[in-house]
Amino acid sequence: QAEDGIRDVERSRGLGDVYKRQKYIIERNIEGAADRKGNTGAVNSNKVLKEMNDEGKNIHWQHSYTTQDKVYCVYIADNPSLVLEHANRLGAPADKIEEIKGISDPTTGE
Repeated sequence: QAEDGIRDVERSRGLGDVYKRQKYIIERNIEGAADRKGNTGAVNSNKVLKEMNDEGKNIHWQHSYTTQDKVYCVYIADNPSLVLEHANRLGAPADKIEEIKGISDPTTGE
């Protein structure tokens, strides 16, 4: 495992050195988040990310987790202000942004 927590850089979806950047998790309070249908949020997020990347800003969305009234999104970015900028451009809440300091899973206990 690499020191940045990525086990298989070859399977990193072609993002290469982006995994050497810092990871952030954003908490979005969205009432009824689990009841939303469709993928418009992801489509709009990708559009904003492309605009930002075209401007030379290094930010990438890895994935999100949805609970009943919250969405937790994991980003790789040069700094947390890019994550906030993405949220603002998207028109989405950014109630809390934190730097991910470590990753663990069952294999870390082997």
